[in-house]
Amino acid sequence: MDVTVDQMVVFAILLGTLFLFVWGRWRYDLVAIGALLLVYVAGLSSSERVFAGFGHPAVITVAAVLVLSRGLLNAGVIDSMSRSLAKVGNRVTVQVLTLTGIVAISSGFMNNVGALALFMPVAIWLSRKSGRSPSVLLMPLAFGSLLGGLMTLIGTPPNIIIAMYRAEANETAFRMFDFLPVGGGVMLAGVLFIGFVGWRLTPMRDGGGSSGDLFRIEDYISELVVPEDSKIVGQSIYHLTSKLEEDVEATIVGLVRQEKHIPLPSWHQIIEAGDILVVEATPDDLKAMIDIVDLELAECKGDCKATLGSEDISIIEAVITPESSMAGHTATSLSLRRTYKVNLLSIARQGERLKTRLGQTRLVIGDILLLQGSDDNLQKVIKTYRLLPLAERDLRLDQPKKVVPAVGIFVGAMALAALNILPVHVAFTAAALVMVLVGLISVSQIYQSVDWPIIVLLGAMFPLGEALERTGGAELIAGQLLLLSEQFPPIVTVAILLAGTMMLSNVINNAAAAVLMAPIAISLAHGMGVSVDPLLMAVAVGASCAFLTPVGHQSNALVMAPGGYRFGDYWRLGLPLSILSALVAVPLIALVWPL
Repeated sequence: MDVTVDQMVVFAILLGTLFLFVWGRWRYDLVAIGALLLVYVAGLSSSERVFAGFGHPAVITVAAVLVLSRGLLNAGVIDSMSRSLAKVGNRVTVQVLTLTGIVAISSGFMNNVGALALFMPVAIWLSRKSGRSPSVLLMPLAFGSLLGGLMTLIGTPPNIIIAMYRAEANETAFRMFDFLPVGGGVMLAGVLFIGFVGWRLTPMRDGGGSSGDLFRIEDYISELVVPEDSKIVGQSIYHLTSKLEEDVEATIVGLVRQEKHIPLPSWHQIIEAGDILVVEATPDDLKAMIDIVDLELAECKGDCKATLGSEDISIIEAVITPESSMAGHTATSLSLRRTYKVNLLSIARQGERLKTRLGQTRLVIGDILLLQGSDDNLQKVIKTYRLLPLAERDLRLDQPKKVVPAVGIFVGAMALAALNILPVHVAFTAAALVMVLVGLISVSQIYQSVDWPIIVLLGAMFPLGEALERTGGAELIAGQLLLLSEQFPPIVTVAILLAGTMMLSNVINNAAAAVLMAPIAISLAHGMGVSVDPLLMAVAVGASCAFLTPVGHQSNALVMAPGGYRFGDYWRLGLPLSILSALVAVPLIALVWPL
């Protein structure tokens, strides 16, 4: 096996990129940009081509689908389905089947992370209503979103990528529903397995909150009486907070004055003798606060929790998503109270409330925050920091608006693409523009809805995939697989390619896995003298079946903290589901896309 210098360079860049993806120290989009620049510096891509990936039809299509997904969410299309889920009853099998099935179907026609994010609050609410840990429902929900993406061209970025590679292999691109015979069969088998058997393999975490709430607020709320000789009489709450912040970490979440409850009092509120301060603090900080400013501990008569909220003040739980800018910051550095008049009451990680001091805790992706504030201010924080609101004290869903025009625009775009009247990237970009013009999505929401790290990843990885193909690296890897294929029937090679892609997608982003494996699949098909279709379809299925780890897909990462899962929990359900997916997909590929 002769390896050229260019091949050695591209393999070195590829292996380094994969290592950094798995290591996870740096964001994958930054790693991909670094790899792109190395490809150019090494002379493997020209200055005219090095950034051409950002104009690739697959990149444009992914961005357009994300915008369309936001328009469908704004129109209340999915909300209208969510309301009926309250009627499914308390039987866990029925809940899992219903939720997983609906999320899977939704994910076939919109961004799967968006579908999961919309149904997560419903799943958590159903869990608590049934006296069951959310860990039973959330992992099946995440896996259902991945399974649903297999069904259509727009269901998941790997399908879009594979379709474009087919077009470049002197064939027409895969059409909208070309993925359905194989992807639909895998989805159906997977959902049935999860609903009847798989949910029993999920860990039963107590931290997620079976019959009670994840945050037991009353255990951390106390009433402190301000005596007449207290040092803080006549001073503002802001002055009190400033006086304490160096030695005590406590949050004033309410004030009681002559039987009048004032939730979330203003920082300019003047403290009077006889006031009762409702404080959220640990026992140690509470004792220090009493000693420093001469307060007295009052007996809480059941009203402490009542002062936390009113018609205008709410308490919600929200999870830090992979796109949130909160990750890496401490609660103190965010200054939520000063900037947004929102209190951060508590933090939970992996299903358990943290016992460390809030101000010194560095937030990470997946942390669940307990926030208190007015509805308007809470919405500002959620939108600004791209948080995912989970179950509130009562589940509230917006009334659907403009469902019919939203569905009409979306179906029209699918029809134009399916009938080859317009290329898919043109059809969906036009549909996104129409949604903006009819008011289904605002101009600012266009940029908020696009997952820019994914766009950067795809735009940067395409030139690396081209370099792998142009230098003969893909053909070299395919040649080694050809040696193996000579000993077995061709369908075994399809299975090996599917399994290899599946393993790769569990440690790196699934879109990146598709970009890297597609050129190898094409070279392998040419070497075997067979159609590229079954091999590309194997890559498409393998890239979307990332069930073994929380890092393989954003959906898996998103449910980790709310479900209280640990890294090693995923394979318990993910491994049998991966095996089942391969066992169903390979025969279907052979049947629908013969070699």
